[in-house]
Amino acid sequence: MKRELMGGIHAVEALLEQAPQTIVRIWVKAGSARLDAIIAKAGHLGIAVETADERSLDRRLPNITHQGVVAEFHARPAIEEHELLELAETAEAPLILVLDGVQDPNNLGACLRSAAAAGALAVVIPKDRASGLTPAARKASAGASEMVPLAMVTNLSRTLMALQKANIWTVGLTMDAEMSLFSPEMDDWFRGGVALVMGGEGAGLRRLTSEHCDRLVSIPMPGPIESLNVSVAAAVGLFTAVRARHRS
Repeated sequence: MKRELMGGIHAVEALLEQAPQTIVRIWVKAGSARLDAIIAKAGHLGIAVETADERSLDRRLPNITHQGVVAEFHARPAIEEHELLELAETAEAPLILVLDGVQDPNNLGACLRSAAAAGALAVVIPKDRASGLTPAARKASAGASEMVPLAMVTNLSRTLMALQKANIWTVGLTMDAEMSLFSPEMDDWFRGGVALVMGGEGAGLRRLTSEHCDRLVSIPMPGPIESLNVSVAAAVGLFTAVRARHRS
């Protein structure tokens, strides 16, 4: 597996908790209780720890707020479309998040974190015109990038059609849809296999992507704000599905 760097206290803590076997070494600037706790836990797990100053950490992860700690680890590789379909076929009522051109790595990371919290099977992104798993995305995911499989696909419309053939409903979230995400009718959809499809920042769902959704729904917003950040909207959609499944 490819070696990557991850920075940030919460992200490295999550990596130590969820996937310590992937960590090669940790560089840390000691001095705070949480950083000292990372040093102690890594030492207990037999992971190499090296002290580092702010400048050396900045060189390793430029433009990232590393908070005094950087981990080198074997990153979970992205999966292909056929691997995604294999996962979907063996899962019971899979919940999948599809992101149509999310370009901000912080938004991708936040979506991964919500997907992990909601128990999603996978997150799907296109290979082109979208953010990949950059250090910023990994930090924003707070470790979720190593918990939830990320599928990178060449043709998003083709992937949606393949998911439909696997008996998975595709539900797109868009601002102008007449059907509400919270409609009782949607509960039945969410109790089975479902892929929630989100558009990118600004443009939303592309026309071709929306045409390959079984249903389009909107999030009711009675207040003066007309739209939500894509990562917030994704969290609302994911946990609407979780709520429907708990009600059953």
